[in-house]
Amino acid sequence: MQPVLERFKSQFEDNGIELVVPKVNERLSEEELLPLVSDIDGAICGDDYFTKRVLENAPRLKVLVKWGTGIDSFDKKEARKRGIPIYNTPNAFTHPVADTVMGYILCFARRIPWSTEEIRSGSWEKIPCVALRECTLGIIGVGNTGKGVIKRAVAFGITILGNDIIDIDPDFIQATEIQVVSKEVLLKSSDFVSLHCDLNPTSFHLISKKELSWMKPSAYIINTSRGPVIDEEALIKALLGKQIAGAALDVFEDEPLPQTSPLRKLNNCLLAPHNANSSPEAWENVHRNSIKNLLKGLGNKSFNE
Repeated sequence: MQPVLERFKSQFEDNGIELVVPKVNERLSEEELLPLVSDIDGAICGDDYFTKRVLENAPRLKVLVKWGTGIDSFDKKEARKRGIPIYNTPNAFTHPVADTVMGYILCFARRIPWSTEEIRSGSWEKIPCVALRECTLGIIGVGNTGKGVIKRAVAFGITILGNDIIDIDPDFIQATEIQVVSKEVLLKSSDFVSLHCDLNPTSFHLISKKELSWMKPSAYIINTSRGPVIDEEALIKALLGKQIAGAALDVFEDEPLPQTSPLRKLNNCLLAPHNANSSPEAWENVHRNSIKNLLKGLGNKSFNE
């Protein structure tokens, strides 16, 4: 939101709101937030770490607004204790993220990045590929984004398996003909596995050494949810050992991805800088909804949409 903040300044000024805009590289840590929050009444934030300690040092804070959907970086229990409402924009990035996942699947199935590399190196090698109708896709987390991927994948004729700790809508199952299976069956059967989980105690390192051992050596894993859903160290070992065929990662346990990460050098891993939500239309909707939520939390007049 920061690069376009100038367009919205009049809305803040009309409501008597003074803006504090810190420099941020992906997200603010607890230590970076502590000097900022003592006189803040409300915050529009990304994946910044509003921990218990931060909230304890923010006596004036009346509202937390997440720019986007996921609120796992907030101490929700402490916010409730202090009467601080948390607002977000549900379903904010379903379409761009689902498109990104299908892009990764097609890259792996049709070997598009690797064919390009071969040609640029002077080679003319025809790389074996597969059609998606010959494959199985496993979706772990069949919420809004998981459903978005499934709806797109159905058109390719791929077999689709689903797994979630929450019951999946029977009408959706019937309409898409997905098969609901256990996590183990899904991982053992799928050629592509795509993760769409919130980050919470049940999903932290949901995919680790044991789960990776269940996957086919020819299978690929895709993560556009939250970095810590995958045990990154275990994934690196699986990729280096060719235990699985590859991975596509838009999110990481430590962001930005450290320069020293082995993932940067693996040619069986597609990487992106937490950018699967990229969509001007979706961003604009989140900008406006975030400001509206902030003003609601502060008890100000409605945002002029």
